Order: sequence, then C-alpha cells, then structure tokens
Amino acid sequence: MRHLSLTARMSLMFMLAVTAVLTVAGLSFNHLSQRHFKSLDYQVLVEKLESAQSILQGLPSVTDFTDLKPQLSALLGAHRDLAAIILDSDGKVLFAEPTMVNVPQGLRVRSAPTMWEWEDQEYMYRGLTAELNVPGLAAPLTLLLVLDVTHHMAFFEALQRWFIIGLVISALVSAGLGWVVARSGLRPLRQVTQVAASMSAKSLKERIPMEPVPLELQQLMTSFNAMLARLDEAFVRLSNFSADIAHELRTPVSNLMTHTEVVLSRKRDIEAYEENLYSNLDDLKRMSRIIDDMLFLAKADNGLIVPQRELVELETVVAKLFEYYQLMADDRGIALKLTGLGSVRGDVLMLDRAISNLLSNALRYTPPGKSVTVRIAQTAASTRLSVENPGESIPAEHLKRLFDRFYRADPARREGTPSNAGLGLSITRSIVEAHSGRIWCTSAHGHTTFHMEFPRLNETRETV
Repeated sequence: MRHLSLTARMSLMFMLAVTAVLTVAGLSFNHLSQRHFKSLDYQVLVEKLESAQSILQGLPSVTDFTDLKPQLSALLGAHRDLAAIILDSDGKVLFAEPTMVNVPQGLRVRSAPTMWEWEDQEYMYRGLTAELNVPGLAAPLTLLLVLDVTHHMAFFEALQRWFIIGLVISALVSAGLGWVVARSGLRPLRQVTQVAASMSAKSLKERIPMEPVPLELQQLMTSFNAMLARLDEAFVRLSNFSADIAHELRTPVSNLMTHTEVVLSRKRDIEAYEENLYSNLDDLKRMSRIIDDMLFLAKADNGLIVPQRELVELETVVAKLFEYYQLMADDRGIALKLTGLGSVRGDVLMLDRAISNLLSNALRYTPPGKSVTVRIAQTAASTRLSVENPGESIPAEHLKRLFDRFYRADPARREGTPSNAGLGLSITRSIVEAHSGRIWCTSAHGHTTFHMEFPRLNETRETV
C-alpha cells in the first residue's frame, strides 16, 4: 500500500480541520436560527391568542357571535399566514378565518398553551390550542391559531443546500491552500533531501544554511549539519587511517620482498637461508602485532570490549611492570618511582596493558640519567594514575591528537620503529574508556604527564 506524502497528509488534515469547523459553525447557525424563528412564531401566536381572548370576553351569548366576527377578522388580517378557528363545546365551527384548515382532531382538544407542529403534504404549520372561558357562556370555547411556516422551512432547506455546496467548495479550496502552505513550509526538508542525495565523499563539507529555515526545523537542520560534520571527520580519520596502515605495513612487506629476492638471486648455504628466515620472522611478528592491535581497536570502536569487574590494586600492577622494565631503565640510567596507592574495579590484564604502554612511551622519550614517576591518588569521586617523564615538551597543537592511530608528535619519528607502530596510545585510550574512565596529556616546562582517571570505588582505602 502506497503511503501519502507529508505534503498530502498536511493538506488533508488542513482540509478536514476547516471542514469540521465550518460544519460545526453551520449546524450551530442552523440550530440557533430555527430556535429563533420558532420563538418568533410562538410570540406571534401568543399575542394573537391574548387579543382574541380579550375580544371574546365581551360575548354575551353564542347567538351574538356574529357581531364579533369583524373584530376577529381585523385582528387576523394583519398576518396573512395566520388562520383562526373557534369551536363551541360541541365541536361546531363558530369562526374560521381566512379559510378552514383541516387540523387533526388530536390537536383540537389540547388545553395547555403549548405550541405544536403539524405537516400536511408539502406544508408545515405551527399552532396553539386554548380553551377560552367566556363569562356569558356556560361551556368554554376552543380557539385554534394556526400559522403557516412553510416558507420558513423552504428557507432552511435552501440554506442547508447552499451550505453543503459551500462546504464542498471550502473543502476543496482549503485542500489546495493547505497543499500550497505545506509545500512552502516543507521546502527546507526538500533542501535536506537534495543535500543528502548529493552527498559523496567529496561533498561532506557542504552544510545547509540556517537563515531561511523556520524555527520548528532549526533543531533538525542543526542535527543534520552536525551529522555531516561527524561523517566528514570520520571519513577524514578513516582516510588517514587507511593511508597510515598502508604505510606501516608497506615497510615490513618491502623488507620481506627485498630479503627474499636477495636470497633467491643465487644459491646460498643453509646459514644464509636461516638468517633470512629469522629476519623475515621479525617483520612478520611486527605485522602480526599491528593486525592484532587493529583488531583490538576495531572491537573497542564497536563496543565489543567488555572488561571484567574485579578489584585491581594499581600499585601492585605498577610494581610488576617496574620489574619488567627495570633492565631497560638500568641500561639508560633511568630511575622508576612510584608514589601513592589506589584501586579500581576492572580487568587486570587490560589495565596492565594500558599502564605498560604509558611506561614504554615514557622510557622511550626520557633522557638518560632522569627518572619516570608514577603517581596514584584517590579522591572522593575518582582514582587517578599519572605517568610523568622529563624531556622535550610536546606542542599544544599535538596534545589532542596523541591518541589518534599512527599519530606521532615528532615528525622525525613518523616512520616508527620495529617495535612501535603508533597504536599504543590509541589502545590505552580504548581500554580506559572501556572502564568508564578518561585519559589526557599535559606537557609544559620540559615535563610530560599522561593522566588516567577512573570512577571511584565503593570500597574505601587509605592513601599515602
């Protein structure tokens, strides 16, 4: 089933709303008009009844009724649609003016002065039936006042007919106006559609101007422009990432091809083949590490990393890592220092890997004879671990990009080393964020510090 367009729906709703309002207004007007005319008819009948009763009060006997006929005829002559019938107690017609109306018998015996309605073929009448007590007569007389209201009914029938015609015309006109208004109001949405349809990798920087957009659609346009900005940023990051990973894998692949071509260029002894295989193995291990790191980051981007939630004492993890890196530090005369203690709830292996990446990075850029300091502190809201090392300060423009994949702040180190592909800080950030924490870097006055902050545990421990 084909769905109506938004313009057609709004036009239809506008038409239905206008039709409903006009229908209610028309029915209300018709009802009030009929009540008004009915009230006027009742007023006329009551006035004539009172006048006729006043005339008949002077009747001495039924035989003298002929003397009152001129007065009664004059009373009724002012209203050409009004007829009067006077009956005696036996039902005999004493007076009928202007002509005898065949009023049903049931309407002739009413005594209460209430107005009745009666239809005869194409005619409609309203009337009153009243008993008149005349002082000179032993039995009361019956007075029937009959008002022909056929022209009233014809007026209302014509009014209803024209109202229906006007309602149909108004509905069609309102539908057309609604379509014009809706189409004009939805012009920004068509603009969004055109921009979305023209989107490509080369046009992600286009934005919808906000000036002509109505207030109701500004939030939608703002969200759409923000989405385009995110897509542009993600595409640029993906493009750079693709170029970086191709660049990183090109070196080991090139080494493998070169070594293999050299070895195969002529016959060699078994030791040469073994040496080439060992060299190839180092490059294969490097490629394997890069692939493993990329798989880890891909899982992190899709929320597939779910760390265990166990109590981890950070000072214990750091102490074990100090034992691992102690030999490397001693070779360069670098001291490893630890202050403070604290605990987090998380995955000990992931946290070990994150801290190890920071320590490895700090040892790589710390000058000989200096020291790397790890500080652990707990506050009322969080547990923080900082890794500080002396060395050349990192420019401020590089601090926010340090955690991007394959990014290196030092242009001289963009090629990396066999053990460093530029993914360590990206992996560290993914691990910290998987533990609902955050990581950032500060660098000034010859000191660089990486900070990791995790939510505070319910368990309390004293810090030193």
